[in-house]
Parts: sequence; C-alpha cells; structure tokens
Amino acid sequence: MPLAGPFPLMEYQDRCRRVQTAMVESGLAALLLTSEPDVRYVSGFLTRFWESPTRPWFVILPASGKPVAIIPAIGAPLMARGWIEDIRTWDAPDYRDDGVSLLTEALRALVPPGGRIGVPIGRESVMRMPLADWDRVRANLGDRGCEDASDLLRRLQGRKSAAEIALIREACAIGGRAFDRVPDILRPGVTLSEVFRRFQILLLEEGADWVSYLAGGAGPGGYGDVISPADARPLRQGDLLMLDTGAVRQGYFCDFDRNWSLGPASAELREAHRVLHDVTEAAFDVARPGATARDLHAAMAPILTARAGAPVPGRLGHGLGMRLTEPPSLIPDDDTELVPGMVLTLEPSLPLGPGRMMVHEENIVIGAGGAEWLTPRAPRDLPELGWRD
Repeated sequence: MPLAGPFPLMEYQDRCRRVQTAMVESGLAALLLTSEPDVRYVSGFLTRFWESPTRPWFVILPASGKPVAIIPAIGAPLMARGWIEDIRTWDAPDYRDDGVSLLTEALRALVPPGGRIGVPIGRESVMRMPLADWDRVRANLGDRGCEDASDLLRRLQGRKSAAEIALIREACAIGGRAFDRVPDILRPGVTLSEVFRRFQILLLEEGADWVSYLAGGAGPGGYGDVISPADARPLRQGDLLMLDTGAVRQGYFCDFDRNWSLGPASAELREAHRVLHDVTEAAFDVARPGATARDLHAAMAPILTARAGAPVPGRLGHGLGMRLTEPPSLIPDDDTELVPGMVLTLEPSLPLGPGRMMVHEENIVIGAGGAEWLTPRAPRDLPELGWRD
C-alpha cells in the first residue's frame, strides 16, 4: 500500500490503466498533469504543501507504463513512499530554470516527434506553472503538439471508485456529527465569526483532517449571501443561521449545509425550509444512470419558481470529490450523463425578499439503480433553537 496516499496500489494502477486507455483512443502519447488533484489522482501524492505557490510540480503519464514525477527536491521523500519509481528532481525554486529543462527533456523522450500531449486547459482546470515557463516548454517541444485533455480527465475522475465514495461518505459523516453539535456552541451574544471558529474545531474533533472551506450567513429572516466572510455582529433572536462546510478527509471533500432558526421560526422560514427539502427530494428521485445534469435542474427549478414567483438563477448543485466543486454543474446547459459512481451535491436556494435568502445542500452518489444519500439527511422542518437575547 503506498504510504503517500490513502488507497492500495491497485487503485492507482487501475486509474492509470483507464486513463491510458482513453489516451490511446484519443491519440495522445502522454498526459501532463500540474494541478494538485490531477497529480494526486495518478500518484497518491497527498500534501498540503501545495498551499505554497513558489514551486511547480509535474507528473507525466505516458500512453503505457508508469507515471514520471518531475518535482522539487523537497517533495522526493514523500513521492518515493508511493508507487512512482521514476522521480526526477531539481533544487527549487530556481529562478533561471524552475524545472523547465527537466520537463522538456522528459516530454521529448516520452513523446515521439509529431506526437500529441494532453494538457488539462479547459473549463474548471488550472495549469499550475508560470505561463512564461509553459511557453518555453512548448517552444522546445519541436513538432510535438499539445491539446486539451480536460474532458478526458473529467469523465474518468467523475466516476468515483468504491474506495473514493467511502472516503466522501466518511467526510459527510464527520460533517453530520459536527452539525449535530452546533447548538452546543451557540449562546446569546456569540458572533458569527466566533461560531465559524468553533465549528471548525468541532469538525476537527469529529475527524476532519482539515477544513478547506467554511461559509455561512446569519440575519433576521434570512441571510444576504453565502460567500461573505463571517463578521463580528452578535447573533440575535429571529436570525436564520446557516453553516456550509467543505471538510476534508484524506483528500476528499464533503460539501453540505444546515440551517437553524434562533428562536421560533416565522411561517415564511418554515415554509421555505420545507420547499427546499422537497426540491432536493425531487432531484434525488430522478438522479439515476442515464439522466443528465440538466434533468436534475429541471426537476428542481419549477418548484423553486412556483415558490419564488420568478425563475431562480444560478446552478443548483455540482460534482464533488477531490475538489470542493467538480463538474458537472446542475444548470440547463449541462447535458452530462449521470453514471454509477458519480457524486453530486443538490444545492437549491430560495430568495425570501430584499437581502434575504435560504440555501439547502445535500450530497448524493449515483448507484446502478438510483441515488443514495451520503449526507445525514436534514429534517424537513427547520430546526428551532431556544434563544433569548
């Protein structure tokens, strides 16, 4: 079992075989990976050192054989604990040649003249190296061409293995246990920023390795948005509180939220919570192999429109895995077909009036016969906490 990642050797071997089969079908001689999730997908290389943007990291997957790692020397001991044997390093950062020569040399050796190199450069991808260095690499490749491999990787990474689903399920269970303890950290006078800090502690206590994402909101009768940083405003009776977590377990995310009314909830908030619960049920019922991302959107949108009195904009969910958000997007324009192993969030929202909204999010996995909840299901009725200012 490679100690650099959470899975047995067979998991990474199988991934590479599937990627290489797709590469051969697409006429690609090699695949160049530079982002953390893509590198980890084939290598198991799990580290938070990616938070430092100083050094680039490269893994090349040829059309046959094992991956080749071209990485800063500081990462060699951890990479060597995995299954990759060909590890080439340089003393980074090198302001004159930060891995460019090593990368170019490897690509020229692995890809014949006229061969094609796949690089993820499409939607929801990132090239984690200076563009000036990438221009230098391409200039030195001769007639070897580069083309977008985003769709190839998206299709394969979207279909999670049983081991990956187990980790996402574990992350969801951790989040669920932490959400159950939220009433314990609430008291009159507490600020939203303090709740954020305490909730992250709960997630870590329940088994999260780290909390890459935490969002939320609170306000009388609803919150204004779901991405603003927490502020120092004390929570008040009548507030609707929401917390949304992207906690990580061995490199895999959960992504779901929960809402609470501080004190008795208004009829408007109780109805909105039931509507959002029913909307996720509607999407769950049609989430099965052969359906599409747009089908799930189509199941949710009419219910939201009927309640809001106008179309509710924005996507209503997304893929989930090594990234907090992955393709597909649950929007009318996404015709991605659902397949067994695909993990999705269902994330409908309702406008409640000027500056007020409510969002509800759950996580599901597509099975052979339909969907399964990964998150501990929220109650249909909005939880009301005893609260006096």
